[in-house]
Amino acid sequence: MQHKQLHYFLALAETLHFGRASERCYISASTLSRNIKQLEQEVGCELFVRDNRQVQLTAAGEHFSHYAKNTLVHWQQFKASLNQEQEVAGELSIFCSVSAAYSFLNPLLSALRQRHGKIEMKLHTGDPAQALERVLDHHEDVAIAAKPARLAQQLAFCRLGWSELVFIAPKIPCEVSQRINQGGAIAWEHLPFIIPEQGENRSRLINWWRTRRIQPPIYAQVSGHEALVSMVSLGLGVALIPQVVLENSPFSDKVQIVKVADAPPPFEIGLVALQRRLSEPVIGACWQVAEQL
Repeated sequence: MQHKQLHYFLALAETLHFGRASERCYISASTLSRNIKQLEQEVGCELFVRDNRQVQLTAAGEHFSHYAKNTLVHWQQFKASLNQEQEVAGELSIFCSVSAAYSFLNPLLSALRQRHGKIEMKLHTGDPAQALERVLDHHEDVAIAAKPARLAQQLAFCRLGWSELVFIAPKIPCEVSQRINQGGAIAWEHLPFIIPEQGENRSRLINWWRTRRIQPPIYAQVSGHEALVSMVSLGLGVALIPQVVLENSPFSDKVQIVKVADAPPPFEIGLVALQRRLSEPVIGACWQVAEQL
């Protein structure tokens, strides 16, 4: 029984989908199927029940998943113990938004570089709404993300800081800025909103609407927070964004913050990784640095 087969098994056990599991493991679906069959032959029973519609763990598969996780954890701990006298080296894949790269990533990478100079870091930036999923799907080792109301059990979270959520409106003379600056209570239900396509920011904004019992018009739905500032600066609507995004935006001087007494709560920003991968030397080293920041 090979360790890579245990990784393949756990990927299929978590996704219950041969296509997604094979993509996660960077192998073909046929290679994954062949390795799972070899495991079942070695164990002596079926670990999965599969048909054309779905894949499910058998009772034996549930027991075997505990064995596989424990075996891989012990293997990583053993390798780490051998390397205690050696400098940690390897590749670390990191995902975050452009704004997070400016704010939260810089001190993390600086400290990591000083303590573990042989770790090769690969940075991918994109929509923060995708951060958790990219870690869960093994596309990235770690990610910087806002902590959701409910964090998946298989994920670990280490806080790096906070970011207030603020409403922004355009400064240029336009219908939106006139309604914002006319004085008195703001009629939010009549203001066009520019909102994220997905993610925690979108969820908190929608909850805020529900609390106020309003359903304002949506001008556009965009990917990523940076585009929200750009579109608001053009006078196209208002938006809710993390303040850290505004601070790092080239359009920050073209929008105004609208003070709201009952604004959604701030984001808790942190490093995210799979719990069972924290014993891996490179990810563990990064995690230890994050905890000490």
